[in-house]
Amino acid sequence: MTIHKEGFATLAVVFLVLAGGNTGIYFLMDAPAPVLEWTVISSIVLFFFFLAFFRSPKRDGFREDKAVIAPADGKIVVVEETEESEVLKDKCIQVSIFMSVFNVHINWFPINGMVRYFRHHSGRFQAAYLPKASTDNERTTIAMEAANGKTIVIRQIAGALARRIVCYAEEGEKGQQGRQMGFIKFGSRVDIFLPAGSRIDVKPGQTVKGKQTILGWID
Repeated sequence: MTIHKEGFATLAVVFLVLAGGNTGIYFLMDAPAPVLEWTVISSIVLFFFFLAFFRSPKRDGFREDKAVIAPADGKIVVVEETEESEVLKDKCIQVSIFMSVFNVHINWFPINGMVRYFRHHSGRFQAAYLPKASTDNERTTIAMEAANGKTIVIRQIAGALARRIVCYAEEGEKGQQGRQMGFIKFGSRVDIFLPAGSRIDVKPGQTVKGKQTILGWID
């Protein structure tokens, strides 16, 4: 287990704030011993919470050209037919993964393919599980074309706590299934739009693991 590079700056700030707060309580407030002990223990727990949030586990990924693997850890909150209006402009199947603050927050490329489209959209920061979060919240949209010509769309969506989306995808590059695509901080959601008629292997309420769970197939 290692710490993701996106967490270094945040962890440094958290450490300095907690260390400064504890030092101030000790030297300036003349707090009794039980209060000092409680403050130190709470600070350690809080720091390890942030540390765990930015964890970057080593895990083997599933690789298969026609498979769409989960781009994130979390719970399936949506599996439905819909219309994707930004890129596909057609009917498709939407699969949405909600990431709580306890999940690993790395995002991975779900297929092998060319990145044909990338856009960042400013927006709101309402709860990521709400249906309108897909179109109203801060988000990035990535479209990938598989070797068989099929296109899928991946959308990283900020939530009520997530205030920064990091995406490493670049238009015109070849994305490798299971390679890191980005990172979202502090609770969020990832939507995947598959071509209509695709086989879907997950259902709402199911817990999935990034790089390993197969969401569906694009034959």
